[in-house]
Amino acid sequence: METVKTIWDGLDWSVLTDILVYVIPALICITLHELAHGYVADRLGDHTARDAGRLSLNPIRHMDWMGMLMMVIFHFGWAKPVPVNMYRFENPKRGMAITALAGPMMNVLITVVFLFLYGLLFKPLSGEGFVLKTIYATAYLSLSLAIFNLIPISPLDGSKVLFSVLPDRQYAALMRYERYGMLLMLALVATGVLGRPLSAACSWVFSKLFFIAEWSYGLIT
Repeated sequence: METVKTIWDGLDWSVLTDILVYVIPALICITLHELAHGYVADRLGDHTARDAGRLSLNPIRHMDWMGMLMMVIFHFGWAKPVPVNMYRFENPKRGMAITALAGPMMNVLITVVFLFLYGLLFKPLSGEGFVLKTIYATAYLSLSLAIFNLIPISPLDGSKVLFSVLPDRQYAALMRYERYGMLLMLALVATGVLGRPLSAACSWVFSKLFFIAEWSYGLIT
């Protein structure tokens, strides 16, 4: 038992906590992002997500392992798309655009909430520790997910908003090539062609929103 205790005490737990600091925020961000898509579609008349069991807070139901890995490594990624049948909407293209926007808007809301919590808890947690790092990472990753998904390249949410203003024939044609857009996105992010500009954009927007944390910090000082 003494040997086991010695080995246990000698383990470097910082590696695990460093991984969890990004895995936990990624799970929060992608789960609420996809839940927002499904909930809005459901409210607009398409119950496909509900029937598929995707109106759930269980992250396993929404997880795409490659997208999750991309989020942890590059801070940009995706989840398993919520199934949507746009033809169940009263206005298919408008309903699809609103449903698509729901995900990024949810992520912006998460960023605002977690920045508020970061400022509020900064002093009680002495400005350090696993919890505070996780809160900060959640705010940043959520904003990254919002900005990434607003890029108008299929199958990201921004493309569905852009396509909604196109004539029906062009809209249908572009939707058929949705699968190839993801391959393009993977290549652009992995090679840094898109990754570096996205990182710069996220850092800039995040710095502009950080006043929320400063404001909430001022509430307790």
